[in-house]
Amino acid sequence: MFPPPPRFSRRMTTAGVTGTNGKTTTTTFLAAALACLARPVLRVTTLGAFLDDAKLPFPATHDDFLEAMRHGYEKGARYAAVEATSEALALGFAKAWPISLAVFTNLTRDHLDAHGSPEHYLASKAQLFVHLPAGGAAILNAWDPASELLAEVVAKGARTVTYGLPSRTPGRPALRPDLVAEAISVGWDGTRGRLAPSSRYRDMPQEIRICAIGEPFLENALAALAAAIEAGVPPADAADAIARVPAPPGRFQVLGEGPRAVVDYAHSPDALVRTLVTARSLTAGRLVVVFGAGGDRDRGKRAFMGEAARRADRVVLTSDNPRSEDPAAIAEQIRAGLGDHPGVRVVVDRAEAIRGAIADAGPSDVVVIAGRGPETEQIFASGKRRLVDAEVAAAALAKA
Repeated sequence: MFPPPPRFSRRMTTAGVTGTNGKTTTTTFLAAALACLARPVLRVTTLGAFLDDAKLPFPATHDDFLEAMRHGYEKGARYAAVEATSEALALGFAKAWPISLAVFTNLTRDHLDAHGSPEHYLASKAQLFVHLPAGGAAILNAWDPASELLAEVVAKGARTVTYGLPSRTPGRPALRPDLVAEAISVGWDGTRGRLAPSSRYRDMPQEIRICAIGEPFLENALAALAAAIEAGVPPADAADAIARVPAPPGRFQVLGEGPRAVVDYAHSPDALVRTLVTARSLTAGRLVVVFGAGGDRDRGKRAFMGEAARRADRVVLTSDNPRSEDPAAIAEQIRAGLGDHPGVRVVVDRAEAIRGAIADAGPSDVVVIAGRGPETEQIFASGKRRLVDAEVAAAALAKA
């Protein structure tokens, strides 16, 4: 359990971002937009704590979180954008730190090893919205079915704002959307969409643009745009700030030109599907995916990860962070979801798997390396070893 919030926490406006996928990207976009109001802005994500673009020396533990927030406050930060994980929310984070803006990205299968059931997973995330103050705002993904349930528990006196991409989830939205992007265009240089007229917001720009590649990131940008506007940022200023943000490392990070390698953090079935759909739309040749699944984590999702990978022409199953499990056994559990897919190989050594996939790729092929994103260490029962997917891929591309 967390202690009561420190007094200075009430002097900061904090936005909390929760959801299965897109938390880091949304938080990064939002921090950039909040900087239009005042600098510096404190940003706390799974990549670390940052004061504007300067990384702070605080690891991701509760005590260090408080020290990071205190440091930011003492350096003049009055706005903060923070990832709120389901595990932290289950332990009472929403009571321990006041959140004025609560953002929900989406809900798909993940972290069931920690929560035991989808219901507990959603209930944990709901804490961010239950504890909003009067005058606060909940920003919900209109096309995610879980948003309908979250809207029912938003604290009294807090307003609810909705956003979404109709193209991302065809069909009727769960909630009436306030902020919508249409006519989406995705290219190797980024993503853009036309902002539909909004009855809630006036003076909206006609377009939203981001450097990141893929509709999921544009959805994250919409969430950040809505939250920033609710915080008081003029819409055009918020959109311009978001457009200048580089994609976070390990989130559809593109290396090379022919072939191309894409390093992505996708480690859930839904996230892997999204990444492969984006890559497929940009691939002239074959689409190859290299991935595994974490050991000592939700074993039930592994076959679903294999099913997601069927969208690729070639699949290389490898280790992720096997921890105490046998990586070859994990690969076989993933393989069960691939069915009769004809292009499956198992190469347990991850670095070797990446090098081999790139060496076999043609100039018009794309190799997606999924699951670990920006992580720098691979975890085994015997300990840790340094392994950065982007570094291995870059070296292999230099020899291709």
